[in-house]
Amino acid sequence: QVQLVESGGGLVQAGGSLRLSCAASGTIFGIASMGWYRQAPGNERELVAYKHSGGGTFYADSVKGRFTISRLSGDNMMYLQMNDLKPEDTAVYLCSAGMVTTRPPNEFWGQGTQVTVSS
Repeated sequence: QVQLVESGGGLVQAGGSLRLSCAASGTIFGIASMGWYRQAPGNERELVAYKHSGGGTFYADSVKGRFTISRLSGDNMMYLQMNDLKPEDTAVYLCSAGMVTTRPPNEFWGQGTQVTVSS
């Protein structure tokens, strides 16, 4: 089992930056991919970015050029640097981990951290 805990959310003005962190514990040696999703009220959960152990990285079109996901290979920490934030980025951001590289991570989930961007 893998436990995930997010931190770093908060309230920021449009154009500002936040850095989210996700700490993994438990059976982390089997983690092959880690990523971030977000969910705004009334919306479906959206994949924001993920990175897998083979080096591949994915970003949703809506965040390309503004968000950067990082994780050192085998490290238990993952980060999401979010720059030039927009009100539409407001959501609960959830960390996820998976044991395969062939699909986005979705096996283990954190509780989420709220990001609110004011206009």
